[in-house]
Amino acid sequence: MIEQTTEISVESASGYSEEFLNDLYARMVFVREFEEGVKFLFLEGTMPGTIHQCQGQEGTAVGVCTALENDDYITSTFRGHGHALAKGLTPEELLFELSGAGTGCCKGKGGSMHVGNFDKGMIPGIAIVGGGIPLAAGMALAFKMKQTSQLVACFFGDGATSEGAFHEGINLAAIWDLSVIYVCENNLYGASTSFNKVTRVERISERASAFGIRGETVDGNNVLKVYEATKQAAEECRAGEGPVLLELLTYRRTGHSRRDPGHYQAKDEKEYWFARDPIERLGRLLVARGDANEDSLEAVRSEAERRFDQAVEAARQEPEPEVADLLTDVYA
Repeated sequence: MIEQTTEISVESASGYSEEFLNDLYARMVFVREFEEGVKFLFLEGTMPGTIHQCQGQEGTAVGVCTALENDDYITSTFRGHGHALAKGLTPEELLFELSGAGTGCCKGKGGSMHVGNFDKGMIPGIAIVGGGIPLAAGMALAFKMKQTSQLVACFFGDGATSEGAFHEGINLAAIWDLSVIYVCENNLYGASTSFNKVTRVERISERASAFGIRGETVDGNNVLKVYEATKQAAEECRAGEGPVLLELLTYRRTGHSRRDPGHYQAKDEKEYWFARDPIERLGRLLVARGDANEDSLEAVRSEAERRFDQAVEAARQEPEPEVADLLTDVYA
């Protein structure tokens, strides 16, 4: 089993600068504040559609994307707000998208489950479970044929590992030595079904052996461990030793979607994972190192709230789409 303590030791972070750690903290806090703000906008009926949120999983998105180069790509899922923000999309282009505005990152036609921006290295999210896994292999094959050093980080949940696309896509990437980091965010549930009820393997990373590739299970709520594991996997991929399967153990603090109260999440289970919240753990590390104090951490949260509110006001000024927009970007 991997170590899942409630603290990140000062010794394990000795090689990181104050600036780097504070930046990780600020980015995770902003993802949390964005998701909390969006939750209330949806509850108020301000936004259309539905949402699948990632509160509690900020360490996976920020840790992985921080380890990538600007020209690397990611594929995402219907739970992609954190991935988008971590890859460099602005809160404005996301909120415009969630509001259905034509100025959104996908012209208002994707909504919450399909956010992305090709120019920033994020393929619009794929709501089909496991749908991004073979796509990532195809993208990496294109990079190999073009002889670039780019790679793809492919995010998916634990539920996707029981899909045929998981086995077919990773096998394809394996036999062609493609530069893909397959990132499984194991938050213990596929919708409301416990991972332990649908597989007999203890760790998803064990499945890597079936494809002849390396697999690793990482504490996904320790952003530094996620960053380090992704950096190592990226080095292997760029050296032609990919793909790599990373299983990031994490926990969502919300239900599957906005209509899910999450009653299946046991009280003691929630207490265990909430004590290992990725933001609070890094915050305690910053204080222990003397890189921050409670006032400075609160200032980060306040700035995140201000930035979100500013983006909301901008979104409210965006014009609604025209009926004629229904006929644009249609190819079949």
